[in-house]
Amino acid sequence: MSAFAEVLKASPEYKTLEKAVKSKNLPVGVLGVSGIHKAHIINSLCGNLGRRALVIMPDEAAATKLCEDLRVFGKNSFLYPARDFSFTSAENRSHEYEQRRINALTNILNGTADIVVCSAEAAVQRTIPPEDLKKHSLTIRRGEDIKLGDITSVLLSAGYTRADMVEGVGQFSVRGGILDLFSPDDQNPVRIEFWGDTVDTMAHFDIMSQRRTDNVDKLTLMPSTEIVFSGGDDLMKKITAFYDTVKGKGAKKAREMLQKDIDRLKNGVSLSSADKYLPLAYEEKATILSYADSLLLVVCESAGVKEKANTAIKLQNEDIKYLLEDGELCRGLDEFTMTFPELTREYEKKDTVFLDDFARGSFDVPVRDLVTFTASTLPVWNGKLDILLDDLSPLVQKDSTVVVMGGTEKAAKNLAEDLENEDIPALYFPLEPAEFPRGRVSVLPGALSGGFGYPHEKFYAFTYGRNAVASKKRKSRSGFKKGQSLHSLDELKKGDYVVHSLHGIGVFDGINKLEVGKITKDYIKIKYAKGDVLYVPVTQLDLVSKYIGPHEDDGRTVKLNKIGGKDWEKTRNKVRAAVKDMADQLIALYSKRQNSPGYAFSPDIDMQSDFERRFEYDETSDQLRAIDEIKGDMEKPYPMDRLLCGDVGFGKTEVALRAAFRCAADGKQCAILVPTTILAYQHYRTILKRFDGFPVEIEMLSRFRTPKEQEKILKNLKRGSLDIIVGTHRLVSKDVKFKDLGLLIVDEEQRFGVAQKEKLKELFPTVDVLTLSATPIPRTLNMAMTGIRDMSVIEEAPQDRYPVQTYVIEHDMGILCEAMEKELRRGGQVYYLHNRVESIESTAAKIKEMMPSARIAVAHGRMGEEELSEIWRDLLEGDIDILVCTTIIETGVDVPNCNTLIIEDADRLGLAQLHQIRGRVGRSTRRASAYFTFKRGKELSEIANRRLSAIREYTEFGSGFKIAMRDLEIRGAGNVLGAQQHGHMEAVGYDMYLQLLGEAVEEEKGEKPISRKKECLIDMQIDAHIPDNYIKSIPQRLAVYRRIADIKNTEDAEDVKDELRDRFGEIPQSVQGLIDVSLLRNTAAAKGIYEIGQKGNSVILYVNDIDTNTVLNLSSMMRGRVSIMDYGKKHIAVKIADGQSPLDTLKEIFGYMVF
Repeated sequence: MSAFAEVLKASPEYKTLEKAVKSKNLPVGVLGVSGIHKAHIINSLCGNLGRRALVIMPDEAAATKLCEDLRVFGKNSFLYPARDFSFTSAENRSHEYEQRRINALTNILNGTADIVVCSAEAAVQRTIPPEDLKKHSLTIRRGEDIKLGDITSVLLSAGYTRADMVEGVGQFSVRGGILDLFSPDDQNPVRIEFWGDTVDTMAHFDIMSQRRTDNVDKLTLMPSTEIVFSGGDDLMKKITAFYDTVKGKGAKKAREMLQKDIDRLKNGVSLSSADKYLPLAYEEKATILSYADSLLLVVCESAGVKEKANTAIKLQNEDIKYLLEDGELCRGLDEFTMTFPELTREYEKKDTVFLDDFARGSFDVPVRDLVTFTASTLPVWNGKLDILLDDLSPLVQKDSTVVVMGGTEKAAKNLAEDLENEDIPALYFPLEPAEFPRGRVSVLPGALSGGFGYPHEKFYAFTYGRNAVASKKRKSRSGFKKGQSLHSLDELKKGDYVVHSLHGIGVFDGINKLEVGKITKDYIKIKYAKGDVLYVPVTQLDLVSKYIGPHEDDGRTVKLNKIGGKDWEKTRNKVRAAVKDMADQLIALYSKRQNSPGYAFSPDIDMQSDFERRFEYDETSDQLRAIDEIKGDMEKPYPMDRLLCGDVGFGKTEVALRAAFRCAADGKQCAILVPTTILAYQHYRTILKRFDGFPVEIEMLSRFRTPKEQEKILKNLKRGSLDIIVGTHRLVSKDVKFKDLGLLIVDEEQRFGVAQKEKLKELFPTVDVLTLSATPIPRTLNMAMTGIRDMSVIEEAPQDRYPVQTYVIEHDMGILCEAMEKELRRGGQVYYLHNRVESIESTAAKIKEMMPSARIAVAHGRMGEEELSEIWRDLLEGDIDILVCTTIIETGVDVPNCNTLIIEDADRLGLAQLHQIRGRVGRSTRRASAYFTFKRGKELSEIANRRLSAIREYTEFGSGFKIAMRDLEIRGAGNVLGAQQHGHMEAVGYDMYLQLLGEAVEEEKGEKPISRKKECLIDMQIDAHIPDNYIKSIPQRLAVYRRIADIKNTEDAEDVKDELRDRFGEIPQSVQGLIDVSLLRNTAAAKGIYEIGQKGNSVILYVNDIDTNTVLNLSSMMRGRVSIMDYGKKHIAVKIADGQSPLDTLKEIFGYMVF
């Protein structure tokens, strides 16, 4: 039993309620319970009676809150979200919400869900009936016989997508006898290996490394979409049969639409949106209530549920009315929700309990009993210990039972200790106990949406504020390390630029199999200037990297090198010299700073930990690391100069505020410099909220302050009565005087000019400086620059926000206006991105014409800062409905209420930009939508096409995240390096530039750079290649070639073999040969051999210097087989013994070579 469920055991009201449920004297009405009491009573009923429940809340925000509260009480609860039906043929859209719904339904069916919570809108929406869900689900057990082909056909009909490599939910891939798949109800994808038709092994695997983790004995496959047909033929038959029944008004238009879909299916094209065929898919009309026959049905705030359900039904019918006129829908394809009377009939059939806060007339159906609770709500605790002590002391003295939910585990433990120190008897429980002790305070980790009490039962629960109780996180998203994507050749396509470290920049032209002396080998074909072609053996793949730098995408051409020309060597040397200068400058700067005196801040005080404990989210590990690094710098006796990088929304501000608090706690002043007035305003509001209740004085200096106010602020700053000041470059004016400045924080440093930054450093040479940059800096570059600038990088995204429902559609003003109206109806705001300043006004006018009642404003980069600030301010305060703007919103402020984004000509923007802009919506608990549109009439360029299909995948699986990061690598690099260095980076490509920079820095610091020996080339008659039937996909084959070429020792070799067995099955002989060659190549290079070849029956080792001892040793051990050439191209030749392979001969030679 859980302690929370025991709390009400003695309550007469609760006993009456429990009895009514037990004896099925239902429906029953309960009054006097607020949100958190509802969660507690549902938890108690389910726990004490062993029942499971379906809970209907008025809206999704309330449902999410309740669901999270139930999880804190220890119930396995699921949210069943509402979904957007997409009736128009959107080119593509993401399925996250459908997958969450299916996950909830499956967990009801298989009994793992204790409680499912949904909104009124979700409750009335039609979905897949229980019998069909069972039919389209598939359970696979280890050791059972099942054909791989049968599973793949089930997957295809259940809405899964076939891919080369599984990177997201709803994908599967087949390689030989190995099947990888990612089911919506699983945290990680699963790899199934077959032995014939028997399931041999099943295990989860990690999306990033693609390696197996833990074994699985049983796997249930869920459909990936809600509307499932048994293959395309089934859908086509059903539409064809329905076609003949379409008659009456509007039939002509409707039949045309249906015919189009039938033709598409005949040609093997799948429909991007089958939503409108939901009525044809299933015989039974089902909703989530069809799954609730044995469940307790709990309806919370029935009047709210009625109102919201009716509104949702009405809006749906409005949409359907328009679509009936257009012929998109027709009679028979127009029922997607149940009516409210149908919902009330369900209330009568099921075991229904109504939970309401106040009596509002009667319930929707007559109730047999009415129970009124006496319950009190307690305010959320803000983290200040003295306030909590005032609340707890009298309760403990009266022998009450008191519980405090303390937030994170760390915070709860600390709190229990703090209470004990204040003489309040407290116990820390890491897990909920069987019962709570009376007269003591029980402290638990976790946080509820509010505190609650039952005065008659003398029970009180206080809770720390919750914004984000750590939710289960899919591991796939956060493990992404940017540095990795860079070396990847795995996204090479024909026509991409590559850099060969010896020959320069060329164009990749595919993998070719060439036969040399009866042995097949794979070569990479690279085209150079003047028609030269270079075939690179795949064993030397580590000499080739993808060229990362400006492309034709950006309207620039890349200069190809000539093979054997001097250009490449010249370019490399030029860059090497420039890099050396840069390293010189940086190191001089660094040592100068270390020798100038600064202020050493004192270590953390209690108030600091109190402040940190009040952060309402769980910090990511990157945030914690950055905080430690910054505090460490502040405690040093010389000035700090640290750069903190991280993407928008990754939590840089919190890290900076902790440094600011440390500064204020030491009695020094902190200045926060931001580029725009509006950003100053936003930061000021954030800081006031975060520092609430602490003795810290905060002010803002910008144009939003009157001259009189500014004067007063400057006076206080000079007197020292202000601790933290936020401002624009007004802070750097001559009339601003600080009493004792200790820390300067520069936000969005990429938007300040170099001159402004230099001026700052001159003004405050001994002050600690922390610079924040939103341009994510690749980890690889960070490594190369370590030691020349202190950097902290935050790469881990915070807790999952709501996914953004993304559509990629042809530009159609009708559909877009409908989308905007939908957002405005729910009280939201819209960004409409039109990226041409010349025609932006006419676009805004066009929208105004179609939506006369909307308040529309325009924002673009040619406006003055003052004008823009006013617009942002109006937007923040809700005075603008639709903002028609350019990409200026990338650097704008957060507007939590803007949750629909429309981008015109999305194919013209880079992926990184789309990623960044899409991040501007979905920043609150409201669901967000993004529409990426393109003009169908125009022929899309190949690059734009590639980009759009990448976005399309990206909307679905988040795999385009890689590509977006790839784009950011380039943008990020430019900012850190400055314009001149960026030019050098273009000349040699990113990878080569990093290598040169790394070497220069090591040299300057007096460390010996790793000597880059000449690589050893091996060209022998050995069967060493990856057969096509082992790894079909070219990008993956390239990635594996690269992995093998990077092998340095036997440990690496074993690791690669493990990975290959894991991902692709048993290793063929030719791949084993490849691994052996790679190992020998590195051994040979270490022994001073620069090339190994084969002439006839002899293995030839080419060396710069012949070592007499080595030769003598070889001659004595391999009598009569060794000969030497000691002039010209020096080499040692060894005859291959009878029955020996060239590879075995080579291994034998290395065994005898001594140095």
